[in-house]
Amino acid sequence: MFRRQDLAQRERNVGQAHPPKSAGGLLEGQPLQPSRARCAGAALAYMSFAIMLLVFNKVAVSSYKFKYANIITLLQLIMSNVLLGVMVRFRVISLYSNTGDDDHNQMSRSRFVPIHVVKATLPLSVAYLLYMVMGMASIGGVNLPMYTTLRRTTAAFTMAAEYILGGKRHPYNIIMSVVLMVVGALVASAHDLTFDVKGYLLVLGSNVSTAVYLQTIARFGQRSMLNSFGLMWCNGLVCAPVLLMVTLVTGELAAALQYEHLNATGFKIALFCSCSMAFLLNYSIFINTSLNSALTQTVCGNLKDMVVILVGFVWFGDAKFHPINFAGILLGVAGSIAYAVFKLTGAKPESTVR
Repeated sequence: MFRRQDLAQRERNVGQAHPPKSAGGLLEGQPLQPSRARCAGAALAYMSFAIMLLVFNKVAVSSYKFKYANIITLLQLIMSNVLLGVMVRFRVISLYSNTGDDDHNQMSRSRFVPIHVVKATLPLSVAYLLYMVMGMASIGGVNLPMYTTLRRTTAAFTMAAEYILGGKRHPYNIIMSVVLMVVGALVASAHDLTFDVKGYLLVLGSNVSTAVYLQTIARFGQRSMLNSFGLMWCNGLVCAPVLLMVTLVTGELAAALQYEHLNATGFKIALFCSCSMAFLLNYSIFINTSLNSALTQTVCGNLKDMVVILVGFVWFGDAKFHPINFAGILLGVAGSIAYAVFKLTGAKPESTVR
C-alpha cells in the first residue's frame, strides 16, 4: 500500500511544523535529543495505530456490514477537528509551519486559522474529501491482503501524475520497483478467490484520488504557511459541513440512524476506535517523522503492511489462500522494499521536461 506516512511526509514538505511537547521538544521548536525509548515508542505507536485503523475500519464496514462509508468519514473529520482544537488550545501543537515570515508570525499568534487562509486551501480540501471518501468506501470491497497490495500501486498513479503535470522523471530503478509492485498486484488479482469488480474499481479510484491529493498538496499547500496539522484543520472545517449536507440530501444519515446494529456494543467500540485512530495515526506519523530517521519510518511501514496481510488471512474470513495469489502479494512486498531502498540510497529524479 502507498503508505499514509508518504502522504504525511508530502504535507510536511510544505513547511516543517513546530515539534509537539510529546515529541520531546517545546512548542517553540527548541532542539532536544530524544531518548532511544522515546524513538522506539514513536515507531511502535505509528505501526500500532496504522494497523488498528485498518482493522477497525474493516470491522465496521465488513464484519458489521455498515455500508455508510460517508458517515464514518464524517465522524472521523469531526473527531479530528475536535482533538486538534483541544491540542491547539493547550499549545500541544501549532497549526503553522515555522517559516520566520512576519505575516506568518502574526497569524500564528492567533493560534487558529483565519478565514482567508481556509478559503485558499479549498482546492486541497476538495481533493482531501475525495481521498477520504474513496479510501473508506474501498476498504469494504476487498480483503485486507489484497487491499494492501492494490494500494501500493498508488505510487504508479502518483508518478504518472508528476510526469504529466510537471514533467518529473524518476530513475530507472525506482520505476522498475514500482513496476514490480504493479506486476505483483496483477498476479495476486488474477488468482484472488474473492475477486469483486466493484471492490477493485473502488480501490483503483482510491489510488487515483490519493495521487490527485498529493499533487494538490504540492501545488497549494506551500502557499498556506500551514503544517500538516493546519492543513488537516482546514480540511475538516470545509469537508465536514459538505459531507454532512451530502449525507442529509442522499438520506444516508437517516438510513445510518436506522442501522440494525447501531446500539451494539461491539459496533460502537469499532466505530469510536475507527474515528479516534484516524487522528492518532496522523499525530503518531508526525511524532515518528520528528524523532526517527527515514530508514526507521520505511522499516515501520513495511512491517506494518506485513502484519496487516497476516491479520487479513488469519482474522478476517474474507481472505482465501491461493499459492499464486500469495506469491503475487509477496512480489508486491518485494517491490515496496526495493522502492524504499532505492529512495533511501538517495536516488534523485531527473530534471523536469522543458
